Amino acid sequence: MRVALRSVRRVEPRIAVLASGEGTNLQAVLDDPVVGGWVVLVVSDRAEAKALERARDRGIATAHLEPSEHPDRASYDHALRALLDEAHAGFVALAGFMRMLGPEVVGAFEDRIVNVHPALLPSFPGGHAVSDALAWGAKVTGVTVHLVDGQMDHGPIVAQEAIAVLPDDDWDSLETRIHEVEHRLLPAAVRALAEGRLRIEGRTVRVVEKPTDG
Repeated sequence: MRVALRSVRRVEPRIAVLASGEGTNLQAVLDDPVVGGWVVLVVSDRAEAKALERARDRGIATAHLEPSEHPDRASYDHALRALLDEAHAGFVALAGFMRMLGPEVVGAFEDRIVNVHPALLPSFPGGHAVSDALAWGAKVTGVTVHLVDGQMDHGPIVAQEAIAVLPDDDWDSLETRIHEVEHRLLPAAVRALAEGRLRIEGRTVRVVEKPTDG
């Protein structure tokens, strides 16, 4: 049975970035000469996240959405959706955001949310991918950028790049090389998404040179 081919709907390139920590992937997006100018909002679940500071330094609107102030995931998801709508965001990039998005946000931004993950999915999903690869004795790991669906680290893959795990690697050395790849793949994937250059057929995503119709 043939899976229907769909194109990402083209909307104004206004991007919200969600981040929980240092924000190095956010910085890579902001430093991109094209994509950086499209970022209109940065949201974090942690008030002390350096990602918020990086955004403020660029004059970009920020928001701290505290999980403890919401009774459940649905309430948090609804509040996040309100922030995204208020910023008129057309796309969302998860750059080290350590919370799963709920169905309200995922549904509202179907095929318009990308996440960067420090492993070659479907291997090593979850929040400890670098240490999991080392503990497993993996010889190869990498970086994945994927579209976000309702499951953790599960959506169709937009881009991947393999990274060799060296015999003397520890967490710091391996993470450093992973970051270098993340900082290249994420801005490129965000740009392709926002420019309407993703064609999706089932779990297969193709990046095309020219924007798709729609």
